[in-house]
Amino acid sequence: MPITAIQVKEAKPSDKDYKISDSDGMYLLVKTNGRKYWRLDYRFAGKRKTFAIGVFPLVSLKSARESRHEAKKLLAEGVDPSQVKKERRRQSTVPTFEEIAVKWWHHERDKWADSHADRVMKRLADNSFKALGRLPADQVTPLQVIDVIKKIEARDALDVANRVKQCIKAVYRYAIQHGIVTTNPAGDLDGIVKARKATHRPSLPKKELPEFLNCLEGYSKRGRILTQLSIELLVLTFVRSEEIRGARWEEFDLEANLWRIPAERMKMKVEHLVPLSQQSIDVIQRIRVITGRYELVFPSEVNRTKTMSDNTMRQAVFRMGFDGKTLGKSKAVPHGFRATASSILNEEGFNPDAIERQLAHEERNGVRAAYTHHARYIDERTKMMQWWGDFLDAQASSYCAEHS
Repeated sequence: MPITAIQVKEAKPSDKDYKISDSDGMYLLVKTNGRKYWRLDYRFAGKRKTFAIGVFPLVSLKSARESRHEAKKLLAEGVDPSQVKKERRRQSTVPTFEEIAVKWWHHERDKWADSHADRVMKRLADNSFKALGRLPADQVTPLQVIDVIKKIEARDALDVANRVKQCIKAVYRYAIQHGIVTTNPAGDLDGIVKARKATHRPSLPKKELPEFLNCLEGYSKRGRILTQLSIELLVLTFVRSEEIRGARWEEFDLEANLWRIPAERMKMKVEHLVPLSQQSIDVIQRIRVITGRYELVFPSEVNRTKTMSDNTMRQAVFRMGFDGKTLGKSKAVPHGFRATASSILNEEGFNPDAIERQLAHEERNGVRAAYTHHARYIDERTKMMQWWGDFLDAQASSYCAEHS
C-alpha cells in the first residue's frame, strides 16, 4: 500500500535505519537520528541506482511523488535523473533563498532589538523556508511567493502574512543591491493580503481619567504597592509597558530629571530620553525605597533578577474595573495609555513631532529618519511632560472635589 502523509509524519527513529515503501521504487528512509529522506531506487544502463529526492518535511509527500513522476519521465526518455540533478546544481551558482535571507538578516539585525531579530528569523523560517528555502533565489517566481502568502492568510494570520511578504520583498531588495538577482518576485504584491478592519488596543477616554486615577490611588488596598507605582509611572511617562518592566536604576538621572532608556531595550535600537516631571520623580523616589537595592526597578516577586510579569499591570487595571465588563467603565490596557496621552496632548496643541518623538515612534519618512536623534525637541518635550504631570494631578483632584 502507498505510504500516507500521517505515516510519514509519525514515523519514529529506531536502532537501525529503515524504509517505508510508497510505490514505483520510492520510499521514505528513516535514519536513527530521526531525519527522514525521500529516495527512489531505479535502474539505468543496467545498473541499480538511487535518486535523492529530498528531506522531509522540506519536501512533502505530494512534492516527493511529483519528483518521482518527473524522474520516471526522464528515464522513459533514456535520461538519468541523477545526472540531470547534478547538472542543474553545477549550472546554478546563485545562492538559495534561505542563504540570502540569512545574509540579509545578519545585515539588518544590528538595527533591531534582539527579541525583534529573533521574531523576524522565526517568522521567515516557519513560513517561507519550507517552500522557498532550497530554491536558487533567481528561480523563485511571484506565483510561488503568492502561494506562501495565501497559505498564511488561510490560517487567518493576516498580520503574519503581510510581515512575511515584506520580509521576502526586503530579502530580494538586498539581493538586487548586491548583484545576486535582477528581479524581485515580491515587488508587486502590495494588496495581495486581504484587509482586516483595524482594531486598536483599548485606551481610556479622557473623561474617565479622573475615576481611573482615583481607583489607582486606592489600588494598594487590594494589590501590591509596587504594581500600583509601576502603573503610575507608566501613565506619567507613557512609555511601552516592556520599557517600564525592564527599567534599571542605573538608567535614571534624577538630578537631570531624565530617564535614559538604552538602545538595546528599545524597539528600534535607538536610545530614548524621557524627561521626568516632578510627579514622576516623586513616584520614582517612592519606588526606590522598595527596590532600590536591586538592579531592576520592577523585579519579579519570585526572582529579583527577573522583570515583573508582562501581565501584572494589565490584570491590575482589570481588577480596578476597567475590563470592559464593569458598568460605566471602559476597557483599558497598559499600552493604551500611550494613545490616551497622544490624543490629549494633540488636542492641547503641543507640537505633533515632539509628541511622536516622545512616544518613540519609528520615523517612517526616510529623509527625516536620517536626522532623527534621541534628543530631538528635548526642550519642548520637557515642558510637555511637566504639563502632563500637572494635568494628571488636576484630573485626580477634580474627581476628589466632585465626590467629596
